[in-house]
Amino acid sequence: MEIFRKLPSWRDAMRGRLPVGPEYVDKLQGSSVAKERAKAVLETLTGELRLQEACERLEVCEQRLHQLRQQALQAAVTALEPGLPGRPAQAPADEQVRLLQEQVAALQRELWAAKAREEIALILPGVTPAEAALDDGIDVAAKAASAPEKKRQRRRHQQPRPPPPGPRTNT
Repeated sequence: MEIFRKLPSWRDAMRGRLPVGPEYVDKLQGSSVAKERAKAVLETLTGELRLQEACERLEVCEQRLHQLRQQALQAAVTALEPGLPGRPAQAPADEQVRLLQEQVAALQRELWAAKAREEIALILPGVTPAEAALDDGIDVAAKAASAPEKKRQRRRHQQPRPPPPGPRTNT
């Protein structure tokens, strides 16, 4: 007899959680009307609720209840269709790609401007890089008026050119 006392009851023998019925709908997201309809559909399917009682609770006719059951079951079957195996491929974010393309274009413009300033500095040896990148706020007439004065200043500070290499012939 003592052996039987040590045997667990059927509830203790069940492992895991107790099964959840239509009450599980309360844990889902959605409006209270949608949750009440889902509960009624599940209760009619399990036999806990008769069709007439569900119609009275939801305040709908029998045809509408059949429509709701059809929609709910079709949505469940569609949602449970097997998908493709593996992790879905991640498409690059369109917005991020657009921003990176804009950034590349801006950097290319800056590079082009820097190369142009470098060429100007190499062609005009007396002009400093600061003078080559003059501020755009200066009036064009003021620039034109100061140009001859800058030429004179450059001539004064310029070293005389050395003669070209090689023998010199007079003709």
